[in-house]
Amino acid sequence: MGRGRAKAKQTKVARELKYHSPNTDLTALQRELAGAGGKSEQHFDDDYKEYVDDDDEDHADEDPDTWVRPTR
Repeated sequence: MGRGRAKAKQTKVARELKYHSPNTDLTALQRELAGAGGKSEQHFDDDYKEYVDDDDEDHADEDPDTWVRPTR
């Protein structure tokens, strides 16, 4: 499919979405927004948590930047 056809199809789909929106379940939307005020109940495992160094500020003076050219 050429670029002209692809662009025409994207334009058609965008126009359909803009002017012919599907029916929205407003009660479900209201429930979702009302529950968004608190913390999320979902728990996500952080596979890289053990590798995160949270105390960068404590070691700022120990390791100077090696990539910075020393002044003369």
